[in-house]
Amino acid sequence: MQHIVIIPGNGSGDVTRANWYGWAKRKFDQLPDVTCDLRNMPDPVVARESIWLPFMRDDMRCGEETIIVGHSSGAEAAMRFAEKYPVKGIIVVSACVSDLGDANERASGYYSRPWEWEKIKANTQFRVQFGSTDDPFIPWSEQEQVANGLGSDLHKYDDKGHFMNTAFPQLIDAVKKKLNT
Repeated sequence: MQHIVIIPGNGSGDVTRANWYGWAKRKFDQLPDVTCDLRNMPDPVVARESIWLPFMRDDMRCGEETIIVGHSSGAEAAMRFAEKYPVKGIIVVSACVSDLGDANERASGYYSRPWEWEKIKANTQFRVQFGSTDDPFIPWSEQEQVANGLGSDLHKYDDKGHFMNTAFPQLIDAVKKKLNT
């Protein structure tokens, strides 16, 4: 059984009704031999690394056979998780490398030290990234830094914004490809 975990962005409210998260969980759960975990995260506004990473490990059971799909703050959580623990792969959506001058993002703790790209690569079989040049929150230069650091399979768009739509078929396709490798 393949384990997929969706880590939402911060401030999403009920994540089953936010953005594409619930839609993607339903699509993943329809795939053979796949189980998907999507939950309201503890500390959903600040999204502190010190709270989210243990929750991902202990409650969501992220481990060596897990594919972590992280959006926005969830992308940073996925990357920091993969610095510490082996996982099958990470798929990051609207990822960045800095707090962008935002005090709430700074308080999360994800940006308090350099990114350990080589550890992330060593702890993952694959790294996929979705980014859009018209993201109103994450400058393209930040997304490029993630792509360069991760050596990710980058899916670049010019019209997806912050990927806050209700469906995300490209994500399902990317996961299906990785399930077969």
